Amino acid sequence: MLTQTQVAETPFETADHCLLTPYGLDSRELQRVFGTMLSHHIDYADLYFQITRSESWSLEEGIVKSGSFNIDQGVGVRAVSHDKTAFAYSDDISFAALENAAQATRAIARQGSEAKTQVVKRGMRRDLYLARDPHASIPDTNKVVLLEKLEQYARRIDSRVTQVMAHLGGEYEVVLVARSDGVMNADVRPLVRLSLQVIVEQDGRREQGVSGGGGRFEYGYFGDEILQRYAEQAVHQALTNLAAKPAPAGTMTVVLGPGWPGILLHEAIGHGLEGDFNRKGSSAFSGRIGERVAAPGVTVVDDGTIMHRRGSLNMDDEGNPTQRTVLIENGVLRGYMQDTLNARLMGVPVTGNGRRESYAHIPMPRMTNTYMLNGDKHPEEIIKSVKQGLYAVNFAGGQVDIVSGKFVFSAAEAYIIKEGKISHPVKGATLIGNGPDVLTRVSMIGNDMSLDPGIGTCGKEGQSVPVGVGQPTLRIDGLTVGGTL
Repeated sequence: MLTQTQVAETPFETADHCLLTPYGLDSRELQRVFGTMLSHHIDYADLYFQITRSESWSLEEGIVKSGSFNIDQGVGVRAVSHDKTAFAYSDDISFAALENAAQATRAIARQGSEAKTQVVKRGMRRDLYLARDPHASIPDTNKVVLLEKLEQYARRIDSRVTQVMAHLGGEYEVVLVARSDGVMNADVRPLVRLSLQVIVEQDGRREQGVSGGGGRFEYGYFGDEILQRYAEQAVHQALTNLAAKPAPAGTMTVVLGPGWPGILLHEAIGHGLEGDFNRKGSSAFSGRIGERVAAPGVTVVDDGTIMHRRGSLNMDDEGNPTQRTVLIENGVLRGYMQDTLNARLMGVPVTGNGRRESYAHIPMPRMTNTYMLNGDKHPEEIIKSVKQGLYAVNFAGGQVDIVSGKFVFSAAEAYIIKEGKISHPVKGATLIGNGPDVLTRVSMIGNDMSLDPGIGTCGKEGQSVPVGVGQPTLRIDGLTVGGTL
């Protein structure tokens, strides 16, 4: 059981108290498990222990209608031989369960001589976020008050607000990774998120607006100023869509706003820069290191070391420290995001991008916080440069084919640009294109780079992990826009 007394502990001490000591495990038992796997020839093996406490509160029609609390724990056991991976997991953390899982992973291994490992080397310690349990940061009654206050703020802004739905979620995760190379590393990960949806109605027409945010904080992050901002953003988006006209269709200049529109960069381009797709040759960026893949001035990085960010981690899910990796520099492809397996097979360094949803999943190369760096143009200058086009401020969602890079994204808030000025809002605009091609069509890059408010969740091969995105204002020429006109 996790308690507040663990606040002052190091991540190793917390992980030991939560994941090893209660089940009679220590480094000696872990070495015995590795001994079972290493009696056959494998290249690498690891144990991933995890306990997660999560809670969720939802408000609708002025009352908190649901509240849930969940505890999940277990251990994943992985063995790797060349490009083959054997994996087993158990929600029973015990030596017997570990031994059974270790036996199961030997299926891919070749018979070999006995080998030993010493699980003693600890990885570096970081403090990108406080190792505190957000659930205990405020009483449950205050969590209800927080949601009620958010609803009140939204309703006070405009009388056309007819419905308010809010959701508050928190997670406290303790992980410990032990590896066959002797490294042991641990992390304590808090995560909170608040989301808001409002419905406005006028003359029989109904529209919605959404907002929210979060990060690796305690619930105290959601102060009155933050709540007021979320309410204003959601109501503004809903009222904008209430006044919106049908979006035109065709090929046109598109200006993307800063921050969350970086989700297009994440989906259409970021996945194509993950190591597994490039090792297998299934990405449009495969084999193109050192080539120009984007317009001059385009620099894209993945950075898992930004303080308190939703996508940041002190270590990845293989026990490697996260880092800032330059993917594209001034339009030239410099590297890919790598986990241990793909880095070894490609003969390149690990970048700390090995991530997994839980102990029941294998790690793979995944993004953390992926964003484009600033350019030198003022956002107003970019708008003024467009004679006729679309200004997309926010996105609702989209789809992408990682192999081809083709994407379709729906704009949640967009405006027509006429003669260098923002004109009326439009509804139903979709952006259609190809990720690698879009990078070459960037003609102006703003100096207002911002990160999203902390709402991103990325899916890949059935696994979901928290991520961050960001970008400055961008002008993209010749992008296909699907509309309703």
